[in-house]
Amino acid sequence: MKKIGSILRLEFLPTSADLALLVLRLWLGLSMLLLHGWGKATGGEKMMRGFMDPLGVGNEVSWGLTVFAEVVCSVLLVLGLFTRFAALTATITMSVAFFIVHKMKLTGDFPGELAFIYLVGFLTIFLAGPGRFALDGKSKGGSAKAKPKPAKD
Repeated sequence: MKKIGSILRLEFLPTSADLALLVLRLWLGLSMLLLHGWGKATGGEKMMRGFMDPLGVGNEVSWGLTVFAEVVCSVLLVLGLFTRFAALTATITMSVAFFIVHKMKLTGDFPGELAFIYLVGFLTIFLAGPGRFALDGKSKGGSAKAKPKPAKD
């Protein structure tokens, strides 16, 4: 019975949190950049003027903040550079999209399901850090794990 349990848990496959964080950063960063950010960035002045203003700061400012999050921060996530800042910025942007723009609707007309999924993914990266396979990870000595505090005497 133990053997079957081991097989069903796929224990024969190696695990790597660092590799999982790399896959998550690449998947979310590239999909946000290519499927959402790039179209906004290249949409021209007409898109900027007609862009929603959920925070009441002006269409151009809302558009600029969104493009920054969806283009610049997506590139930073892919590279693993300033990862937690980029993930926090993307988390805030997806929070505005889900909670304010889509009014927390997951189904029906104008649903925010995709914003919700991105929100959780970016929040996960923010909380976990970049992982070892990132420019941030290499500069810190490699691990996404917090370093233990020295014991006090």
